[in-house]
Formats: sequence, C-alpha cells, structure tokens
Amino acid sequence: MRIIFMGTPEFAVPTLKALDHAAHEIVAVYTQPPRPAGRGKKPQPSPVQKEAEVLGIEVRSPTSLKSAEEQARFAALEADVAVVAAYGLILPQPILDAPAHGCLNVHASILPRWRGAAPIHRAVMAGDPTTGVTIMQMEAGLDTGPMLATIRTPIERKTTGELTEELAEKGAQLMVGTLRELTNHRPLAQDEERATYAPKIDKAEARIDWSKPAEEIERLVRGLAPFPGAWFELEGERVKLLRAEVAEQDGQPGEVLDDALTVACGEQALRPLRLQRAGRPAMDAGEFLRGRPVAKGTRLA
Repeated sequence: MRIIFMGTPEFAVPTLKALDHAAHEIVAVYTQPPRPAGRGKKPQPSPVQKEAEVLGIEVRSPTSLKSAEEQARFAALEADVAVVAAYGLILPQPILDAPAHGCLNVHASILPRWRGAAPIHRAVMAGDPTTGVTIMQMEAGLDTGPMLATIRTPIERKTTGELTEELAEKGAQLMVGTLRELTNHRPLAQDEERATYAPKIDKAEARIDWSKPAEEIERLVRGLAPFPGAWFELEGERVKLLRAEVAEQDGQPGEVLDDALTVACGEQALRPLRLQRAGRPAMDAGEFLRGRPVAKGTRLA
C-alpha cells in the first residue's frame, strides 16, 4: 500500500519501522518540526524524523495543515491510507479525506475509554486493571471514530514509561495486521455513554499530597514515571519519586516513619524505591539515603 506516516515521539517509531519492514511504500513521513532540547537548547529532530532519515523516507514538518497549499501537497501523494501515531497536530477534514482509505490512528487505550492526550498516564493513575491499543478510523472528533481492531494488556505494577514501550510495539504489529486485512475489517462504532477523557497532565497534579491514600499516591507515582515525575519537597528541595510500594504503617500524613524513608499517608504509608534529586540521575532508595539521609520524624511537604 502507498502510505503516508504521521507521528512524532518515540511511541510512533515502532509503527514506522514495522510498516517499512512489511514492505509498504511509505511515500512521506509527517512529523513535528525540530524543537529546542538538551543543554544547548539546539533544535533536535523528532524520534520519528531520525528514523525516517535512516530509512531514506522524505520528511515533511509543517507547523500546520490548515492551508489549502499544504492540503494540496498532502493529497498529491495519492496515498492509499495515512497511518497516524501521536502526531501532535489536528487533521483538518481535507487531510482526513485525501487518502483512499482515510486516516488510521494508533491510539494507546481501549476506546472509548481515555480519549485524548494522555491515555496511558490516566489509565495507570485511575487504577485500571488493563489498557491496550485501538486502531481507529479517524474523523473530525477527538478520538471518536469507529474502531477496526483492539489489543489488551494488563497494567499490573507497570509505569507509564514501561507501558508506553510495550504498547508501542503491540500497536505497531496491530497496525500491520489491520492493513493486511483492511478490506475485511468491519468498523465498530464507539459507545458514547462509556467515553472518558484523558487530558494532558497538569503540572499541579505532579505534586504529591500525602493526605491521600497510599494506594492512590503509588498509582500517581507509576502514572507519572518517568515523566514528568511525581514529586515532594524535602527541606526545601524538590525530589521526584519514580517508584514506590505501599506499606502497612500509620502516622501523620507526610511524616517519615523510619530510616527507609517510609512516609505516612492518609491511609497506610508509602515506601520509596527509586528517587531523583534535581540535576542528579535517578537512583534506588538505599543509594539516595546514603547521600541524603532523612531522619525518622521528618515532615515532608
């Protein structure tokens, strides 16, 4: 098939590679323009752009797809289908209509649950037992289009980072299989009454509130790991908590209960397993405490 691929972050790279490996003709890759990153804040190409250049595929990075000129350039590719994975731009109707089979999206949730920008984060934070990937026929609404295929995976104690890697691979294979049997798939309309939304993570959500139950905080920690990272304040220093476990201990919320930095919560307590100080690499709790001991009875903010 003649395919236009549209994606930007690392999540999208396995799908691009899988489509190329399946011998589809990828006529162009659309991705977000290079953004300043790193210490020097020099513009860096997206992970998808880097992979496309390795594969020798033309890369296009428009800042918008709203102009008639840009839409005409897109249509001129005469694609059979556009495959979209975390692209980052809204697709106007002329773009959605241009390919013969429209635009198919790799969405990291079991639709209609968790439509929107942060489906993996929200699924973990909400305590969902499972998540997955849905291949969806795109339309004008936000992740509202009919579904072509779905695959599930248990969340267990996985972080958002771990699930993102897993779902990226599963989504890539699911998309390849969907394209192989595209004419045999019968689109299934989403149940609007079961729809939930996954808005972008707000910075204010990342601060740990020790008055909440330990189970809820542990889900927050996994849901925000590795980025942006749930955090607390220790004697004026911001510390990210990247992994933790619930402990059967009690005390005043925010109180350090032992030399292992177990912290009392609204219900039970939380024992940090992996932390990160500002400007430092992430480290296990034992290593952290050797360099920054925290006395029993300390109150965390």
